[in-house]
Amino acid sequence: MTPGDKRPLCEICGKEAIGIQSLGCCASVVCADHADPTLRDAAPGETIVGECCTFLRFDTSADG
Repeated sequence: MTPGDKRPLCEICGKEAIGIQSLGCCASVVCADHADPTLRDAAPGETIVGECCTFLRFDTSADG
């Protein structure tokens, strides 16, 4: 994402998303309310890769 990009919306409720979580074969863009705790606890810009799960927290450092 570039500084001018608007952050994506949660696929479940439409709130501003904090990241992408891939649980097995399904991936979702989610807000803090719908994120797995691993994604919520990740630092901005951090990617956590597990055996069958991947969590990408959006980098918010450029947000104003």
